[in-house]
Amino acid sequence: MAGTLDGKTALVTGASSGIGRAVARTLAAEGVRVAMTGRSQERLEALASELGGDHVVIVADLDDPAEVDRLVREAETALGHLDILHANAGLYLPGDLIDSDPDDMDRLIQVNVSAVFRAIRRALPGMIERKGGDIIVTSSVSGHQAIQWEPVYSASKHAVQSFVHGLRRQVSKHDIRVGAIAPGIVLNELWGSVDPVKIEEAVAARAGLRCEDVADAVVFMLTRPRNATVRDLVLLPADQDI
Repeated sequence: MAGTLDGKTALVTGASSGIGRAVARTLAAEGVRVAMTGRSQERLEALASELGGDHVVIVADLDDPAEVDRLVREAETALGHLDILHANAGLYLPGDLIDSDPDDMDRLIQVNVSAVFRAIRRALPGMIERKGGDIIVTSSVSGHQAIQWEPVYSASKHAVQSFVHGLRRQVSKHDIRVGAIAPGIVLNELWGSVDPVKIEEAVAARAGLRCEDVADAVVFMLTRPRNATVRDLVLLPADQDI
């Protein structure tokens, strides 16, 4: 029997756009009180206004380790506790390594890897004390195979996959579930997709996913019975050739 999310609390990083925004909307529709974080206060405030209810906005830049600690602390204080942490925020860096800016590479590793580790480490004590919780990390199909046109990005998602697999075994005794959602092409700003008409055309051509498709998969993971953990969910457009 599937579980319910009504009355739970969640922190969603990268909620000002893309997958994070769709997850925040979907969780709120399921009765979850959501703390939304991102770099754009304007976008977060607009989303909170759209959702209504008693949701929380926290502006933070995950490129700064101290900001990661602060946002988790503020989310716990505002919500009372965290039932769910969705470590979703991420950067994308395609192209040949020789053409990449080393500073961009470092920033990607900080946001995609170090900030994920740090946010989860900061949230774990409260979940352990309450003997339960759910942690979901946004990975990518690139975390399951090295893709030649995005080696740095692929490496960051491989790191996330290894982390999820190891952490799950450490915290399962506390009834904390850990899983990764790994989508293929998602038609959002990260991929340069902003035109709603073109997005629907690509969806109809089975060439991309909506952010809402990923959000629905996240809810599926969260609502499995407590005896079941979805460790990895790879979600691809039907015709993605990879």
